[in-house]
Amino acid sequence: MDRPGLPRRLVRRLPKPLRQHWKPLVATVAVLAFVAVWFGDVRIRPYVTGAVHVAAPRITHDIAGTVDLFDPTVAHTVSVEMSDAQYRDMIAQYAADGDKKWMTARVTIDGTVIDDVAVRLKGNSTLMGLRGDGFGPPGWSGPPPSKAPFSAVSADDPTSLPLLLSFDEHAAGRAYQGMTELAVRPGAPVLNEALALTMTALTGQPTQRYAYVTYSINGATTTRLVLEHPDEGYPARVFGTDGYLYKARAGSRLEYRGPSQAAYAHEFKQVNAAETGNLQPLIDFLHWLDTADDDAFAAGLSRWVDVESFARYVATQNLLVNADDMAGPGQNYYLWYDLATRRFTVLSWDLNLAMVMGDPDLGPRDPLKMKPPPGMPPPPQDWPPSGEPPWREGNLLKERFLAAPAFDELYQTVYWELYDQLYADGRAVDLLDQVVAAVPVTDGLSRQDLDSAAAELRAWLTERADALGRLRSGRTG
Repeated sequence: MDRPGLPRRLVRRLPKPLRQHWKPLVATVAVLAFVAVWFGDVRIRPYVTGAVHVAAPRITHDIAGTVDLFDPTVAHTVSVEMSDAQYRDMIAQYAADGDKKWMTARVTIDGTVIDDVAVRLKGNSTLMGLRGDGFGPPGWSGPPPSKAPFSAVSADDPTSLPLLLSFDEHAAGRAYQGMTELAVRPGAPVLNEALALTMTALTGQPTQRYAYVTYSINGATTTRLVLEHPDEGYPARVFGTDGYLYKARAGSRLEYRGPSQAAYAHEFKQVNAAETGNLQPLIDFLHWLDTADDDAFAAGLSRWVDVESFARYVATQNLLVNADDMAGPGQNYYLWYDLATRRFTVLSWDLNLAMVMGDPDLGPRDPLKMKPPPGMPPPPQDWPPSGEPPWREGNLLKERFLAAPAFDELYQTVYWELYDQLYADGRAVDLLDQVVAAVPVTDGLSRQDLDSAAAELRAWLTERADALGRLRSGRTG
């Protein structure tokens, strides 16, 4: 029998199962149409439920190299060779619109030659000089001094540019010693960043491995710090469990922007499992953070965040006087969401402003008082506006955690335990000496400049340790 409302010829052309069950299908379509009309932009959002396995990227060609790149007892070399045309194109593209275009280069690491390596510029404020944006806040004109923790980048000096090297961008499945990416940091010798990484690792917190290398690009040679870059395989190497790794983008804010994942595209990047995972755990957390009053925040934070780990992160950043942690302008941090515990852990990243611009007298809860590093003139008296600390942006999670009385005992305990571990009995200076011992002297870094940079940081560390010692005595006296 023909179905009412459908032409006879059309009905006969439909598959038999569809002719037999057309009513449920029509009803389903009607319901979906109703939902679309009445709920409009409201999205059906995926939630993480049940057991989820996040597979690490498949590495089919892992280049072993000759020695462990991060062995500090071995002298390391990294060279990059790219054509002049590609180099000029990379610079021109960034100067025109800020696009960090991938180029192709031959990279040699400790004697191992790797062809077709993808290379691009890396960084944000560091690269301002390439676009004529100047450097630093208003009134801080001209290039920074060479001994400051900044590097004046110049298109005429390829060695001055921070780069990201990708081994799998042009060759799927390829890695070097398990890593698909390496970061070449700007400036020499950036002892503060290497020391901050060393001190963070000493506390047992996740961080990035690094090595000092004799670095050359297109024939020019200098000393550079190269870092393990948090790639898709980084979570498996560091945590060994299933989860999602999110990177806060420069200038982002840790704040709720509504239920749509698209609203966070310019705030966070999902590093691993981007195709199978989602931003929903982060959005759910931000919604709770936005709606929880002080009592709810104190009572419920441990359900969302590994509170003890977060206390160590905050205490470490304050002990290092890091001017650009998760509360800084660069929003330098990662968030790790563990699918087993369903809690977040904060990871540090980009520690090049640690131990150089902040006041060594900074106490456990004192606001960061910025000061220019050695050799840099102070900012104008009328800057920054509103009397806010220079370059500080704030972070709701960190601010609420430090302001909550419920976490005061935990934070103070962790802070002074880390002080004993990092500063007491000259520990920080000893660690600095170990870092300096691995720094190669090259055409771009003389022994005199290395010794001078070490002396400046050693003086800062001594002042910091003395100030903390006085605070400790006053606290226990």
